[in-house]
Amino acid sequence: MHARFQLRQLEALNTVAEHGSMTRAASDLGISQPAVSRLISDLSEEMGFQLFDRREGRLVPTQEARFLLPDIRRMLEMMNQLHDTSRNITTRKAGHLRVACLPGFATSHLPDIIARFLAERPGVTVTIEPDRPERILEWIIGEQYDCGITDGFEGHPAVDSETVLIRSVCVFPADHPLSAKKTITPADLAEERLIHTRRDSAFFRELNEAFLAAGVEIKPVVEARQFTAACELVARRVGVSIISELDAAGYRARGLAYRPFAPAIPHRLSLVRPVHKHPSMITLEFMELFRDSLRGFEQA
Repeated sequence: MHARFQLRQLEALNTVAEHGSMTRAASDLGISQPAVSRLISDLSEEMGFQLFDRREGRLVPTQEARFLLPDIRRMLEMMNQLHDTSRNITTRKAGHLRVACLPGFATSHLPDIIARFLAERPGVTVTIEPDRPERILEWIIGEQYDCGITDGFEGHPAVDSETVLIRSVCVFPADHPLSAKKTITPADLAEERLIHTRRDSAFFRELNEAFLAAGVEIKPVVEARQFTAACELVARRVGVSIISELDAAGYRARGLAYRPFAPAIPHRLSLVRPVHKHPSMITLEFMELFRDSLRGFEQA
């Protein structure tokens, strides 16, 4: 019959081998000396050979026991590592998080959130994969990523999502005459060259409708998919832009200013994750932290 050795028996064997004494091993293991003796006796019987010889008052491993000890010690070390890893996961200090996001987020708002998240979780690692919304949706449906940050999401049965409405603002160089205004309207931009998002986006369609309703024609200069790219162009005085305040806020220290845009055209930001994949605790905590970081930018 194949013997099933108990972990406690192997711990006793290793500890007695290290100390050469049942008494010292018992103290190290936090059990009684008779209990150690019983563990060694039972293990010896299950293995079918003697484990220790007594020499000059010390217990010395037999040749057979010495042959086993390296493997036993490796196994005990692995068990200790497994215990530590399990404890770290339980306390949310270890694990791996995979985040898919819009390209602009990978270099703007997200790095600060990742830094804060990892500062309290030294055993956690993160993969950040930026791409277009269509690809992010594919990844989340295929359960390739734990969560995603995207826009233009219209719902899918395999995806759990929360959409947050982010205020939109008009961004311009800090010394621009628009800085004298408290709110920017289409009429204020009648003579301005506009850097805008892609024409097939819902955000641009709403923006264009606002200009048409005001009887103002948009004067496009650059079509840019990313709000961060629009900010870079505004910083180079190519034109002005209407973007998410979340992106504009990161450029205040780079010579740009912004004001609320009216009528309100919120940017719809969606936090997504796979429905059929049970989320890890670190995934849920990261999504909560990211969601909290948006509260100061939400459209009322």
